[in-house]
Amino acid sequence: MIIDAYIKPNSTKGPLVETGEDGVLVVFVRAPAVEGKANKAAIEALAAHFGVRRGAVSLLKGATSRRKRFVIDVPGHR
Repeated sequence: MIIDAYIKPNSTKGPLVETGEDGVLVVFVRAPAVEGKANKAAIEALAAHFGVRRGAVSLLKGATSRRKRFVIDVPGHR
């Protein structure tokens, strides 16, 4: 499954995944957007949200942007 997400680093609200007004997931993470820390925290938050292991979530596009596209390998979903 491919999902689009908007990452909010340095959030006191996180780790949390919500659905935004436009249907895009908003991922709140406490990690700063430095050296990939926010990306790693977003992967962990999405894995917990979808109930999959961290290795099942990978960043497809947007490594340096707040708007990102992830691939999530959900068993039984294509």
